[in-house]
Amino acid sequence: MNALHGQGWPQFGELALAFVLSALIGIEREIRQKSAGVRTYTLVGVAAALFMLVSKYGFDDVLRPQAIVVDPSRIAAQIVSGIGFIGGGVIFMRRDIVRGLTTAASVWLTAALGMACGAGMPLLAIATTIGHFVIMFGFPKIISRLRINRKNDTILRLVYEDGRGLLRTILLRCTQCRFTIEQVRVSSHLSNDEEPLTRDGSPVAPISHSATVTLFMRVRGKRPITHLVERLSEIDGVRMVETSEDEGPE
Repeated sequence: MNALHGQGWPQFGELALAFVLSALIGIEREIRQKSAGVRTYTLVGVAAALFMLVSKYGFDDVLRPQAIVVDPSRIAAQIVSGIGFIGGGVIFMRRDIVRGLTTAASVWLTAALGMACGAGMPLLAIATTIGHFVIMFGFPKIISRLRINRKNDTILRLVYEDGRGLLRTILLRCTQCRFTIEQVRVSSHLSNDEEPLTRDGSPVAPISHSATVTLFMRVRGKRPITHLVERLSEIDGVRMVETSEDEGPE
């Protein structure tokens, strides 16, 4: 049996294809400054391809008809299981928000295209790479046009003490709570017939018109608006925070 069986130009070509395709995905992730970059993705893709080649050709010298049987699909299954360690390493939580899921999924996809290259399925590997770029670049544009998150817009009305520089603190608190501020309107006085209420509907202490500012904000976020209301209410000098669907910035 030829000692170089399974180590010819076709196999080198499959490794090279895995190298190029996985590097392309890694470059896209590197440009976006994700936790896993071009080196990680290239290593994952090439290693997966090599595992598949070893699975296909690495045991020919020990195979015996009707005596020793090797199932190449077992290597593929182990790659799928093992790549989970790398994927899990790029997932982390910041505050109560999970980060890195897309990066972990793309690492998993890179391993799959490397397996396809090693299994001698270049067309599937190329199609998978194209699909990756469609997902990463095309889907965000589609979602932004559909404005799926528009229903999460909320109008907030705040009354806070004037002359204490609280506007900057309020805006910063919204950003820290991962809410986007769409519009802002500030009024330096309350109308005479306006009686501010707390969140449970009970009247708050009388507010001096000359010493307070009314702020209307349109905010957008994926978290419950009650979380933002609670955080804004904790600011010293904020007299009242409420949500409104009828009033808002002009």
